[in-house]
Amino acid sequence: MAKLVIQIPCLNEEESLPVTLADLPRSVPGFDEVAVVVIDDGSTDRTVEVARKHGVEHIVSLGKRCGLARAFTAGMAKGLSLGADVIVNTDADNQYCGADIAKLVEPIVRGEADLVVGARPIADIEHFSPLKKLLQFAGSALLRQISQTRVADAPSGFRAYSREAALRMNVFSQFTYTMETLIQAGRQGLRVASVPIRVNAKLRESRLFKGMATYVRRSVATMMRVYVLYAPLQFFLLLGTPLFVAGSALMVRWLYYYLYVNPHIQKIPSLILASVLILIGVQLLALGVVADLISRNRSLLEELLYRERKRDPGAGLASFQMPPRPGP
Repeated sequence: MAKLVIQIPCLNEEESLPVTLADLPRSVPGFDEVAVVVIDDGSTDRTVEVARKHGVEHIVSLGKRCGLARAFTAGMAKGLSLGADVIVNTDADNQYCGADIAKLVEPIVRGEADLVVGARPIADIEHFSPLKKLLQFAGSALLRQISQTRVADAPSGFRAYSREAALRMNVFSQFTYTMETLIQAGRQGLRVASVPIRVNAKLRESRLFKGMATYVRRSVATMMRVYVLYAPLQFFLLLGTPLFVAGSALMVRWLYYYLYVNPHIQKIPSLILASVLILIGVQLLALGVVADLISRNRSLLEELLYRERKRDPGAGLASFQMPPRPGP
């Protein structure tokens, strides 16, 4: 029996959660069973009670606010423990159209993809400002280069993961999972696809970040961190090579003046600058080699973790599942 699990990370979503749950499909072509998992990220309202009232059987309570990335990871662990063949992540604010889940999982059902990202019609979303639309397009273009994928809407949280892809995901960030899992999928050779999806009317403001500047800063930091994890040699080559080349050019210039123009003209500042640039460049290149060796060791550890998850999918769930809160 093929099983689809739809996970919904929640933080104080008692008002929007009923709308989101009502929008979800009860059956999806290609699957014999559809289950819903709600991840309570330390909500202080009636989110859990509302979820139970609307028939959600699987609830993971983190006990305190841990962030979207950790809530997403807890949901993936729960979905795997439930025997999911495909896990769909959607937002609790009903941003994404639930009817499009069938379209989202179709490439996985056909065996053509391991991860599918729903591409929103960014240009047509009225509540997105021109600046936000521009940043969305620019961020997606940058992330396509880093992740080596062709995803149209990289920040989209409406995603479908095959069981194989879910077993291989490792989220380090506490901010968001969207960029990190996409880079991981691309760098690990998983098949990544993108399908157009619809969006619903806006119910509330985003709680992921306080302002556009914060979002951009944290997003860039996350992309850089994951890029260094998966391509450290390339990263340090990009930093060290220009410095080494510039230093070498200054050194050649100094030698030319010393040997062919006037050996009495010392040009000490140029010589010092050339030496410093060459030294920094060599050090960065050396760091790249060491980081690349560490990265290969991390890849071996990830493979061991993947095999352990495959043997016991629910093994890591205990670190997320918190005991129920005591009653009044």
